Amino acid sequence: MATMRVDDKLGFVRFRVDEQNPHIVLNEEYDDEKEIRLLVMACPAGLYAYEDGKLSFNYEGCLECGTCRVLSLGKAIERWDYPRGAKGVEYHQG
Repeated sequence: MATMRVDDKLGFVRFRVDEQNPHIVLNEEYDDEKEIRLLVMACPAGLYAYEDGKLSFNYEGCLECGTCRVLSLGKAIERWDYPRGAKGVEYHQG
């Protein structure tokens, strides 16, 4: 039996984006570069970016794993909630 790579497995994941209500809100005032770089590096989906001194996040494609919540809630992340019902990530076994 051949093993699947993570990228292949993520091909089976569906995302239902709630464009009016993002489930993660960044703290625009937070500026601890060491903490921010840790957050960028730790996201398994690679959705955080830090360029020109500004942190950005693309919540489309979020795996809702909670890694960023554990690392930075109350710091770089102002609010982290699960998406509203029928929104967010939907896992399927491939």
